[in-house]
Amino acid sequence: MKQFQIQVAQAGGPEVLEYVEADIPTPGEGQVLVQVAAAGLNFIETYQRSGVYEVDYPFTPGTEFSGTVTELGPGVKHLKVGDRVATAEATRSYSQYAVVDAELLGKVPDSIDLRLAGALPLQGCTAHYLTHSSYMVRSKDVILTYAGAGGVGLLLTQMLKLMGATVITTASTQEKKDLAKAAGADYVVDYDQVPQTVKDVTGGAGVNAVYDGIGKDTFEMSLNALKRRGTLVLFGGASGQVPPFDLQRLNAGGSLTVTRPNLADFMTTPQERGWRLGDVFGWVAEGKIDVRIAAEYPLAEAGEAHRALEARETTGKVLLIP
Repeated sequence: MKQFQIQVAQAGGPEVLEYVEADIPTPGEGQVLVQVAAAGLNFIETYQRSGVYEVDYPFTPGTEFSGTVTELGPGVKHLKVGDRVATAEATRSYSQYAVVDAELLGKVPDSIDLRLAGALPLQGCTAHYLTHSSYMVRSKDVILTYAGAGGVGLLLTQMLKLMGATVITTASTQEKKDLAKAAGADYVVDYDQVPQTVKDVTGGAGVNAVYDGIGKDTFEMSLNALKRRGTLVLFGGASGQVPPFDLQRLNAGGSLTVTRPNLADFMTTPQERGWRLGDVFGWVAEGKIDVRIAAEYPLAEAGEAHRALEARETTGKVLLIP
């Protein structure tokens, strides 16, 4: 049987994302075949497409999707045909059908629309491990984040507020500032206003933690914003990678901590995966967290979706719909 999927034959711009016919794969031991309802678009896929990250060609992008189980491979016991599932740890999700290891899937509650579920696993679990593991947020903490209207930023702010924190974040336009405020941020400012805002909000003491996905352009500001024994969680490099620096600065700054985590190291067991996905889906089902879908594109228009993402035209999550 055949399906349609996106393939990249060689590195290049969005135009290299080709909509082609391919065989529907067969699940192997411990795997399932899923009919994809929505594939989440993530910025790393633009790096893979353009050649910044090395991949093997022909290449079908995508790690995040939601859908319905249509076939079980040998040895799968905890899932059945018809189950609604989602993951951020698949491969080739820019497809109508995807094969994935069963243990990488989380079940989607019936009360959550499957398309909406496709927007949650990667950014939702990222916000979860940041707030619950990289630095465990406590009630009354003051936290600095950036890009408060982005996909991670909106979810991160909502989780921080659920945990009782005061949130300072940034946004570049009034529309984005309004979105960040609607998510619960207490202070939404321009980047150049961050130092004074931190000083005013904390009485000069500094924030308990900074969640920094920007990297090179904000690293110095993030370090300077921390209170004594504060923690900087550097989880991305949207502006470029942070150059090497003298660790003695952490001592001089007040026994500071810097960590550089990634999602894969916080989704290492079925139990850990189930905890994070369960919390995220549960909060959405209970109405405690709202998910913003920025845009939905037909799978065949993946190139247009990449153009919009790279142009920073979106706020929230972009989905591809097979």
